[in-house]
Amino acid sequence: MAQLSYRDAVSLGIAQEMRRDPNLVMLGEDIAGAGGVFKTTVGLLDEFGPKRIRDTPISEQAILGAAMGAAMTGIPVIAEIMFSDFLAVCFDIVANEMAKSRYMTGGQVTVPVVIRTANGAGSRFGAQHSQSVENWCMMIPGLKVVAPSNPADVIGLMAAAVRDPDPVVFFEHKSLFATKGEVPSGEIVDELGKATTVRTGSDCTIAALALMVPRALQAADRLAEDGISAEVIDLRSLVPLDTRAILGSVVKTGHLFTVEENPRLCGWGAEVASIVAEEAFWDLDGPVVRITTPHIPLPSAEALEDLALPSVERIYETVRTTMD
Repeated sequence: MAQLSYRDAVSLGIAQEMRRDPNLVMLGEDIAGAGGVFKTTVGLLDEFGPKRIRDTPISEQAILGAAMGAAMTGIPVIAEIMFSDFLAVCFDIVANEMAKSRYMTGGQVTVPVVIRTANGAGSRFGAQHSQSVENWCMMIPGLKVVAPSNPADVIGLMAAAVRDPDPVVFFEHKSLFATKGEVPSGEIVDELGKATTVRTGSDCTIAALALMVPRALQAADRLAEDGISAEVIDLRSLVPLDTRAILGSVVKTGHLFTVEENPRLCGWGAEVASIVAEEAFWDLDGPVVRITTPHIPLPSAEALEDLALPSVERIYETVRTTMD
C-alpha cells in the first residue's frame, strides 16, 4: 500500500489505462505541457507524447465533438472538461449524440469516451464554477455517471470507465484533490455500479457521494459518541446505481439519510428516496431524510458557501434530532 493524493491518483489512473491500450488518447484544455489546471495530468505528456496527450482550443463543443468522432471510428478517448459547469455548453453532444448513438444505430456504433471533469464546491469559485452537476447527467438514458471519493477508487473506477464501451461522465471533486488515501500496488480495476459500505452500523443508513462521504464518516463518528450506530454507504456511481446495497442497508437499519451536494430540487437523493419508498417502505421506521444544499446558486463568499453545503455539523445534527 502507498499513500497517494486524489490528484495524483487521477494521473496514475489515466497512465495505467494508456499503458494498457496504445490506442487510447486524451484531449483537453491545458492538459499537456501545463499538466492540467488542477495538475491532474502532470507527467502524461512526457510519457505518452503529443499525439496521445493533446491540448485543444478553448471550446468544450470542439473537445467533445472530436472525442465522439474519434470514438465512433474505434479510437477510445478520455476528454477533459475543465469545470463540470461547462458541460452545459456542450450538452447537445453529450445528451443527444453520445448518449443515443448505440441505441439509434441498433448497437452498430458505440462511443467509448470518458468525460473527466472537476465537480463541486469548496474552492470559492462562485456560482458558475462550483456546481455539482451529476444529477444533470444522471437523468440522461445512455450515460453512465461516476463520482469517486478516494484515490483508490479514482484509479479503479477510471479503469472501469475507460474499458466501458459507452460514454461515462467521470466527476472528480475539486475539494478532494489534495486528500490522500491508501492505494494498492499493481493494476487496479474496479466495477461500475458497485457501492461500498465504508462504515457498518445498525441504527441508520447514510448514503453519500464524493466529498460528502468523508463528511458523513466524520458525522457518524460523532453520532457513535451519542450511542447512534450509523452505516455509511459510498454510492460511487449513480448510473448504474447499486440499489441492492442501499435497500439491503435500509432493511437492516430502518432509517435512511441521503447527503448530496446538489440543490434540493431534483437532486439524486430524491431518486434514491423514491426507490426506497417503492421497494422497502414497510422496512422503514421513519421518513427518508435528504440533506442537501438549498435551491440557490452557490455563493463565492467563504462563509456563505460553507453555509450552503452540507457540513459535518449539519449531517450530525440532522441525524441526531431525527433519531431522538
